[in-house]
Amino acid sequence: MRTTVIQMAPGASAPENIKHARALITAAISADKPDLVMLPEMWSCLGGTRDMKFAAAETLPAPDGAGEAGRLYRFLSDIARDHGVIVHGGSIGERHGDRLFNTSLLFDAKGRERARYRKIHLFDVTTPGGEGYRESDTYEPGSDIVTAPLSPDLTAGLAICYDIRFPALFHALRARGANVLLVPAAFTVETGLAHWETLLRARAIETQCWMVACGTTGTHTDENGQKRRTYGHSMIIDPWGTVVAQVSDGPGWSTARLDHTVTDSIRERMPVMAHHRLSIHTP
Repeated sequence: MRTTVIQMAPGASAPENIKHARALITAAISADKPDLVMLPEMWSCLGGTRDMKFAAAETLPAPDGAGEAGRLYRFLSDIARDHGVIVHGGSIGERHGDRLFNTSLLFDAKGRERARYRKIHLFDVTTPGGEGYRESDTYEPGSDIVTAPLSPDLTAGLAICYDIRFPALFHALRARGANVLLVPAAFTVETGLAHWETLLRARAIETQCWMVACGTTGTHTDENGQKRRTYGHSMIIDPWGTVVAQVSDGPGWSTARLDHTVTDSIRERMPVMAHHRLSIHTP
């Protein structure tokens, strides 16, 4: 399965971000002819005030299709149907009362929603450089572990950004049949330089899954007027931990072919899941 990560430098304007996403996706499909395209975390509205985040967010239709679709949902569904590709919509803001979910949507090549994942682990940290982040001030955590078939031989496990620091989630995805991990992100430059590739390769190696990680890049402005920079360096990693495709700085894309026989071979030669002797239990 030919898979393309679409790296964007989004701001707080959803219409502008949709315009940029459409241009990048169209160019990537024309050039590389992928079967699956993937956007980064919060590509529809990165930064801005709480009110701006809510204005850019939308109430999603029910999983059975009941309810009206918003412009972001329609954009992702239309891209998938019009180009005949699977679309992983990175993540967008989903309205939930006076809060939001940070939500990923997966559409098949006919534009039908096939999976919905709400980010479980929220980014409430102060980095060593002193930058503070409080995702839980605006967002509600999800609770469901989500996998979805991409093809007869490939099953995706869904996660978002900060989730990557919690290996138990990825072990659970592997246990549910995942052999591809789809992780949109908006990693800070500071944490990206230190940990991005290391964490992604570790999760790929320990689960023996393809890792498809799509990040934002560039500078945006938070609700306090402070400039924030995200790391980019979107990448695709094979189940042995080798980086097979990467975008550097700035908007762009990169494409690689996911081959289930690579996964099958590695798992057969090194059956790590069968060798587990310890379980981690959280209270």
